[in-house]
Amino acid sequence: MRFVYSLGLWSILLGAILCPTISQATHVRAGEITTKRVSATSLTYIITFTAYYDEIKGRQAADQAEPYTLCFGDGTTLDVKRASRRYINGRTSSVNSYTAIHTYPGPGVYTIGITVPNRNADTKNLPPPASSDQIRFFVSTTILINAALLTNSTPVMLNPPLDSGRVGQKFCHNPAAFDADGDSLAYRLSVPQTSLTDNGCVGRNIPVYQDPTRFSGLGSESGGTPTFSINPITGELCWDAPGEAGQFNFAFIIEEWRNGVLIGEITRDMQIIVVDSPNKRPLLAPIPDLCAEAGTLIQQPVTATDPDGQRVIITGFGGVFNVGQDGAALAPGELIQPAYAQLINGGVAQAQPATATFRWQTNCNQLRDAPYDVTFKVTDVPPNRTPTLTSFQTFRIQLVGPAVKNLTAKAVTGPNGRAVQLNWDPYTCSPSQAGNPTKLAVYRTEGCTPPPSNSCLTGVPAGYTKIAELPISATTFTDTSTLKRGVSYGYLMVALYPDINGGFNGGVSKASNLACMELPLLAPVITQVTVDSTDANRGQITVRWTRPLGLSPGDLPGPYQYRLQRATGLNGTAFTPIAAINTSLLASAPDTVYIDKGTSASALNTDANAYRYRLEFYYTLNGQLTRLDLTEPASSVRLTANPVNRQITLSWQASVPWSNDNKTHDVYRSRTGPNGPFNKIAEVPVTSPGSYSFTDDGTDRFVADGNTSRSLSADSSYCYRVMTRGQYTDIQLARLGVLLNYSQISCASPADTTKPCPPALSVEALDCGALSAEALCDQSSFTNKLSWQPTSSPSCDANLVGYRIYYGRYPTDSLTQLSAVSVPTTRFEHSSLTTVAGCYYVTAVSRRGLESAPSNKVCVDACPSFLLPNVFTPNGDGKNDVFQPLKCPRFVEQVVFVVYNRWGAKVYESVGPSLSWDGRSSDGVELPTGLYYYQATVRYALLDKNAPPQVLKGWVQILREGVSMN
Repeated sequence: MRFVYSLGLWSILLGAILCPTISQATHVRAGEITTKRVSATSLTYIITFTAYYDEIKGRQAADQAEPYTLCFGDGTTLDVKRASRRYINGRTSSVNSYTAIHTYPGPGVYTIGITVPNRNADTKNLPPPASSDQIRFFVSTTILINAALLTNSTPVMLNPPLDSGRVGQKFCHNPAAFDADGDSLAYRLSVPQTSLTDNGCVGRNIPVYQDPTRFSGLGSESGGTPTFSINPITGELCWDAPGEAGQFNFAFIIEEWRNGVLIGEITRDMQIIVVDSPNKRPLLAPIPDLCAEAGTLIQQPVTATDPDGQRVIITGFGGVFNVGQDGAALAPGELIQPAYAQLINGGVAQAQPATATFRWQTNCNQLRDAPYDVTFKVTDVPPNRTPTLTSFQTFRIQLVGPAVKNLTAKAVTGPNGRAVQLNWDPYTCSPSQAGNPTKLAVYRTEGCTPPPSNSCLTGVPAGYTKIAELPISATTFTDTSTLKRGVSYGYLMVALYPDINGGFNGGVSKASNLACMELPLLAPVITQVTVDSTDANRGQITVRWTRPLGLSPGDLPGPYQYRLQRATGLNGTAFTPIAAINTSLLASAPDTVYIDKGTSASALNTDANAYRYRLEFYYTLNGQLTRLDLTEPASSVRLTANPVNRQITLSWQASVPWSNDNKTHDVYRSRTGPNGPFNKIAEVPVTSPGSYSFTDDGTDRFVADGNTSRSLSADSSYCYRVMTRGQYTDIQLARLGVLLNYSQISCASPADTTKPCPPALSVEALDCGALSAEALCDQSSFTNKLSWQPTSSPSCDANLVGYRIYYGRYPTDSLTQLSAVSVPTTRFEHSSLTTVAGCYYVTAVSRRGLESAPSNKVCVDACPSFLLPNVFTPNGDGKNDVFQPLKCPRFVEQVVFVVYNRWGAKVYESVGPSLSWDGRSSDGVELPTGLYYYQATVRYALLDKNAPPQVLKGWVQILREGVSMN
């Protein structure tokens, strides 16, 4: 139940109490902008600004309320004058209309706006209240223009945006929005707006606006937290609950959607007055939503009561009344096509319980996808000086198109020898739409299950296929498509209503009655296509069928003949005759089986192909064999075997007129080849339609014929065949029982993706602590010795053929293959190295060429050494003539050597893989005897690529004349 207060006589009294003396140009209470496109060929719109003025405190300003500047959103404006002024709510307020006609330059999104100076005074949530009359009023509407929307109109709000509420009670308002095009509407809260100038085109939120919840009481009507919200679907705006008396403004936006696209939105700025009163609100009895066929007379009682026993007035809002916000009748068909709804006994005071009757004679021109919303309002009539209270109730009506009546079906002869003729009563429900007429659609399904019965359900249920679209004038249709004998077909019809205004449409009607037709069985039915022998040149398939069901000898003149045809492939269509079999139709005649062995000219390759068969039946007419009918094709079962790791996955399929679903299929395996013996290893239940598969891991799951379980080996080939079980789904053919068919034999070897286990690696490393100073003297080539041990696991392949050795100079390098060795070798020497520093891992390789994961990664490092003397005698005697490292430098990669004299001047510098200074300066001049200082920066060939260099600093004495050092 929805409850709000209405404005009436007591609004006048309250206005006198709550409001100060009016000031010039202070009068606007509420308003919105609506649009309507007037032509499908031009972008011309009627744009209407509807404003609600305060006729008590703002009468003088309301008298002068024109002209105002209407901004069209395309850069143009127009000063518009008032087109109409109607008083409402006992002349306390007025509804004012400003209208313009405007043609837009092209498709696009346009925001239409208008500014009116100023709002009325004393609005509490536009503080300070006395200054709200200094705030300009601004509203806007945004529209999308494109060719597809045609003559689209924005929704209109039929309930005025002026209401009253009571302190401590939940206030609700419903704008009674109606979209004549049937577009979907959505609602969201907004903020009242103003503009910077009296003719501004751009709005902005009022900076001093306060949310109504700031003026709520301590709790909601039900005792919870106070709320202020709008229902995004119904548009019901509720404040639960006002905590103090006064005047309040707030705004909300109505979005207009079509086919999932936002095509426009309207902002409504509205006002309420909250009072305090002990009066209790009247109540409306709940009204359930209704579905009705177009053309139905709807008569719905609307009942109201008042807890205080006072008289009540029932009124109604909605597009079905074709009445505007001011209560005046609109132009014929402006909102809906006539006839319009009436509210009998509405608008008059009645003793309660009171009843008004909603009466609407619907018709087919009113059909649309969207339901019609009708909002009922009840207002109590209390004694003098007591404010009136109201409640709202929304009633939703879904109009649906009536069903096609008296649909019947009968069998007739068509181009294919079998057809179904449908007949029905003339259909008269056709919404008028020039050039876009209503059509009839015919749907078909196999089976005759009646669709669900629902007064609001339109269209046909899932499982039906549309087979025809017909003009509305049609009353008969013959289904000449390929139909199967012995199958029941169900037919339904619906009306397809036209699109209107490029998007809104009436949808489809309710479905007709079900017309069911079962075609008689006059042809044979194939019951078996089973592979007897699998061979590339001598394959064999047995085909079986029934005699013509429903046909007895003498029904048609004989003699009779079967003609069997064959095509290659599961879905082959290139059928060729392979046999003509005369028959007497007697049960004792062995003439319903044929063993197809192919011919020397056309061998039956059952190893590579599936084959498909169909059968013609002939009788004698005027001395000539004449075809009566043709069976549905049926193929052999095609089996595929795919290797996977130590397993084989089987899948099979068949193109047959019966169903192999929901049955158990048998899988047979031979371990010795295609000549068998075959043992049944599994019974596979088929639960998903068309999903026929099984994976063999070597286990025998059916041991009644012996247990052949054993792991599958990649070195062996295994052969399989499958027996399917199937049955016709049609009730008449299901009595033929379960149909058994074998596939061809398919052989495969399982794959083996099992890798070897990674080896365990070790590398001989230098013991740096045990090396003497002379160790590795003059050695420039080094060798790393690797050894490893194979490892094993039940999940690893133990059949190895070799190993691969990988090397990287640094730990951060991606190791690359260095060498490979064959089993049983488990050692490798990596020689000709300039340093022993490096990293290794080893992998094992199986007989199938699969490589193991890497072994443990082993990194070895070098043992660096570099020592310098402190004296040398470059005197040319061949002894100690150069300054070089003592004894044996090891793993030196680079030496940067710099020499300074005693005064700090650099006299010599060299960079190279070794050090050998002859006592000369950098420019080749002999340096004199004396003391010199040096710095040697030494980089070693170590495992760490970024290892810092060793820096050696010291002094050296150069001795030249007559000095020799031994």
